[in-house]
Amino acid sequence: MQKFNIHTIQKGESLKNIASLYSLDTDALKSFHNNHCDVKDMILIDLTGQKELFLPRTAVTDKKRLVQFGRGNSLVFQPEHSFYRYGVAINIENDNHKNELKYETSVRWLKTENKLHFFEIDRTSNLYLNEEEVNEIADLLAYKTSKVLYPLQVSVDEEGKFNAVENLSVFKERWPAVKEEVYKEFEGETVDSYCEKIEKVIYETDAMSLYLKNDYFIRTLFFGIYHRFGPHYETSIAESFPIVNNPVEPKYEVKLEIDPLKDEYDLVNIKGEGILNDERSVYDFINGAPFSFIIEDHPEMNHEGSFRLAYYLNGETLLSESLYLECSIDLEKEKKISVVIAALTD
Repeated sequence: MQKFNIHTIQKGESLKNIASLYSLDTDALKSFHNNHCDVKDMILIDLTGQKELFLPRTAVTDKKRLVQFGRGNSLVFQPEHSFYRYGVAINIENDNHKNELKYETSVRWLKTENKLHFFEIDRTSNLYLNEEEVNEIADLLAYKTSKVLYPLQVSVDEEGKFNAVENLSVFKERWPAVKEEVYKEFEGETVDSYCEKIEKVIYETDAMSLYLKNDYFIRTLFFGIYHRFGPHYETSIAESFPIVNNPVEPKYEVKLEIDPLKDEYDLVNIKGEGILNDERSVYDFINGAPFSFIIEDHPEMNHEGSFRLAYYLNGETLLSESLYLECSIDLEKEKKISVVIAALTD
């Protein structure tokens, strides 16, 4: 993320009038420039032939370009009355095998209660697998039976992070109608077996909750990026992501940076990079262990995985317009998930 701006010095300009132009203290401007420039371009008292002047990133003449932060340069999550339609692409890579899922969905804010925001999520298109509408029976069954989930209601905390699915009890009520629809189109032992498995999950609340917690779209959109970024517009967080099927998700250390200036499209840019930081070994993850089998006072952490994200927020509402999240972990082979979400316009 860029840490400074550059002013091209015009003929006749002085350090004092440039500082005045950007509403800066002259000595503070000189100190900032000297901390960023080459030795030959340092300013002792006033300008002596320098061609460029380094400015703090927030030093702009158009104050509308500044991101509106809360206390401590905190990014405030205010989704009230919002409604977005998104296009979603999810890539799942295991070694040399790669599959891409695409669909469209809507996200509507419902209410705020007890410091939680409630949203309704609805899938608004067919499901596409590797650019083709799903047609294999297993994929069609998965798509048809997934209708029992929508509309889905979730709660999100004040940092914009997924909290819980709030309408789990409704799925049991929807299932008979969905099941009837499935049997109108399909028949045979495969369908019977699939529906039995679905029913076991639907009627087991904990299993259903865990299944939905692993939804890549929900976890990416509501990753929780509304933090206090501090004086240097950066922060470090410890987060998990459901890249493997385990009740205890792999943990990552992620450094987030936010640009205090909106870009040319009036978007707020947030970038993040990190690594796996978990006590569990490759062997533990492969075997689905929720904790390390080796108990040590100072365990050697597993860093064989990476994390990257790029979020672009609306400059006025500070809500997501487009985002990219990529998460990987090394098992016997590398597994990588990448999620792309982009707001759709009519």
